[in-house]
Amino acid sequence: MLPVSTNQHFQCLSISSELSSARQVEQRLITELRRQNYPDDYLFAVRLALEEALSNAIKHGNRLDPDKTVTVRFAVEPEKVQLIVTDQGQGFDPAAVPDPTTDDHLEDPSGRGITLMRAYMDEVIYNSRGNEVRMVKRITSPQSRQAG
Repeated sequence: MLPVSTNQHFQCLSISSELSSARQVEQRLITELRRQNYPDDYLFAVRLALEEALSNAIKHGNRLDPDKTVTVRFAVEPEKVQLIVTDQGQGFDPAAVPDPTTDDHLEDPSGRGITLMRAYMDEVIYNSRGNEVRMVKRITSPQSRQAG
């Protein structure tokens, strides 16, 4: 895991296209969320979304190519967490991925990660190329941070 830069609120990391590298990023983000007293349900949601985004970037975007990297930028602020995951793949059209919750696609293995990311995050936005996803999770109230 290579630190790329720190830009105002964002920490930026570059990892190899290996699933084991993703764990290091997840742990670093969780450490920061805990440091800022985010409750456990937020930790779960953000970790799950990041795990899915990293898995998609490594497996589908970079196709496990060891010569390609995934860039992860994140900012943990009092009112929200922002994550941006970028791979070096050709990208895809997220609208073309079938909804895995419909009867026609219940058996399909694809699309589940995107569905989970959308379920647990407040915003999930892909760039026009489809090789970068930006996710945001907002904290509902300052009091909910004290409960965790």
